[in-house]
Order: sequence, then structure tokens, then C-alpha cells
Amino acid sequence: MKNVIAFITLFGLATAQWGLAQDKFVEDIIETPAGDLKLTFIGHGTLMFTFGSQTIYVDPVPRVADYTRLPKADLILVTHEHGDHFNSETIHSISTDHTNLVYTETCARQVSGGSVLHNGEIKTIGGRRIEAIPAYNLVHMRAKGQPYHAKGVGNGYVITFGGRRVYVAGDTENTPEMKNLQGIDIAFLPMNLPYTMTPEMVADAVKAFRPKILYPYHFGDTDTSRLLKLLEGEKGIEVRMRPMP
Repeated sequence: MKNVIAFITLFGLATAQWGLAQDKFVEDIIETPAGDLKLTFIGHGTLMFTFGSQTIYVDPVPRVADYTRLPKADLILVTHEHGDHFNSETIHSISTDHTNLVYTETCARQVSGGSVLHNGEIKTIGGRRIEAIPAYNLVHMRAKGQPYHAKGVGNGYVITFGGRRVYVAGDTENTPEMKNLQGIDIAFLPMNLPYTMTPEMVADAVKAFRPKILYPYHFGDTDTSRLLKLLEGEKGIEVRMRPMP
């Protein structure tokens, strides 16, 4: 794999601050047997993948980008219905008559025309094999018995690109389903409190399913250096820090 990083400035534009939509972003290139996969780090929980002629978005929302400056979508994946991950107007703005939309049952109540994937389902949509992985809280709660993300509602997704398995976890903690994953080449794991994971939770999950490359994302004000220390010396796992607060 080769890593191509396009820095606009070291910290300025790369932070993709809320409300200040950027049109240039940090990018990495991942080699696959079927060609290069380009990862575009748009901000927070929003990602864009480019593979061959396909453009795939995960959780596109307006506050992190000006989508008039970005390509239309061939495939859109939405992990859950919260406003920092799901926006129906943004979905419409980047869609064409040929765009495939994958989302949860809760999202389907607010926008039509897509394919609902339930936890554990596997489908090939838009030429991509997509696996829906449960995304939920085990520990962090709004109130007693009321998790920020309830089991059975949200998805993470494993998307296959030319034999490379890319896991975008969505809003979740270090669940048994996550820790039982196998053959993950690239993982995007959230790390912000109280909604998702602590660095210790991320490290626990990563040591279990051992992705080849780990990108912390959706990390807010979390001290990401804690995760680097927790995973120091773990062979076969490369931690890449990119601007995804």
C-alpha cells in the first residue's frame, strides 16, 4: 500500500471545522488488486471513497463540505439518523437518477428511494459488497437504560473494494460484533465521549480484530495521543491520524 497525503495547510483547513465547509481535503491512496482506492477525509463522520469511476459517500452532511464542489454520488451509505450523520437535503443534492442509497430503517422514515440494511445483512448494491455491522452503546447512556445509540438501530458498514475490506463503524462502542470481525484491511473507528468510544475502548477493539490500518475518526476533542500510546508496539496495525474531529 502507498500513502499519498495532500495537505492544504498543516492544521488550518485540514481541521474541517463545523460550519466552515471546505472544498479541499486530505486524501490517502490505498492500492488494491483492482486499482487505487482514494480515501477523502471530509470531516467528523463524513467520508468519500473513489474507486474506478465510482464515488461513494458515507454520512454526508452539509456542515462539513460544500457539495456543489464535490462529485455526485454513485453510492451513499448512512449509518444512522442523527443530524451529524444524516441529512436528507444533502443526500438529494449529491444524488442522480442512478445513485444507490443504503440506510437504516429509521432513516427510511425521512427519505425514500433507498435500500434498508438491517444489522447483520449482506448485500451487493451498486457493485459493492456491503455488510451491515451492529453499531450501539454498551456503557454510555443518556439516562439509566437509555443508550445514546440503541442496539438494532444503527449500522456500521464493511465495504469491499478490489478485495480490500473497509470498515466504517458509525457511532458505536467496542461491541462483540466489532471485536469478532475478520480480514479488515482498513477501519474507521469513532472516539468521542459520551457518544462513542474512549481511546481505551478503541484499543481494546483493535487488538481483537486487528485491522491493518486504523483511522480514528469522529474524535471531537479527544486526546488522540492516548490511543497512539495504547497501541504502541502492536505489530501489523498502522495507526494513521487524519483531520476528522
